Amino acid sequence: MGIANTPQHEPQGKGFIEDPRRPVLCHAAAYHRDRTVRSHAHPRGQLAWAEQGVLRIITDGGAWVVPPTHAVWIAPWIRHQVTTQTRASIRYLYVDASACHDLPEQCQVMEMTGLLRALIGRVMALDPTHPPHGGDARLVQVVLDEIARLEPSPLYLPAARDRRLQAVMQQLSADPADRRHLAELARDCGASPRTVERLFKAETGMSFQQWRTRLRLLEAVNRLSQGERSATVAHTLGYRSSSAFVATFRRHFGKPPQSFIRELS
Repeated sequence: MGIANTPQHEPQGKGFIEDPRRPVLCHAAAYHRDRTVRSHAHPRGQLAWAEQGVLRIITDGGAWVVPPTHAVWIAPWIRHQVTTQTRASIRYLYVDASACHDLPEQCQVMEMTGLLRALIGRVMALDPTHPPHGGDARLVQVVLDEIARLEPSPLYLPAARDRRLQAVMQQLSADPADRRHLAELARDCGASPRTVERLFKAETGMSFQQWRTRLRLLEAVNRLSQGERSATVAHTLGYRSSSAFVATFRRHFGKPPQSFIRELS
């Protein structure tokens, strides 16, 4: 296990071992809050699950928030940065590229299942120095099959390439409670509101308002997972009432914040 608070590079560890005979390699780690691994990539795909704590994954394509109810899949060779939003106990599964054919080709947050939690506990106990055989080999295949069946989750915020759009996103990300209208934000970045709205649709697949709502909800998940009450979260994120926040949260995640909190505990 490693514990650190400063940005680090990913060590040349199990993610860099290319060996089809060992399709899944495992690693467990415990980190303090705000520990960051700088952007890196490795030849193996990676499933990261924080048994306790919240992760934030950043790639060139966007950002993902990963509470304990979810895991994040990162395909081989995708550059990514990992930050612990809270103290975290993490389980990593590194999947050889030869075994990734049924798994997503991009970064994706997926809802964990009780079966996969149990399987991870079993596979973590395997001897990593020898290729699995017999029942162990079948166990590893069940793990891969279960990862492939996980349902994707909307805990994702798309990024942008256009510098004007990046400027708007940076302003909102710095203060998710920012209530300024698009016209004011667009003026500050040197573009018209129509241009910025068009860029949001073209580069993220979302409208400006949809993107801002997603930003606030991901920050809400982060705050809820750290023990903040939903009423406090609603106020600090700029919602006009707790009921408005709860309704938006339910529409997006299919459950109210209170249920989400119970699942995180």
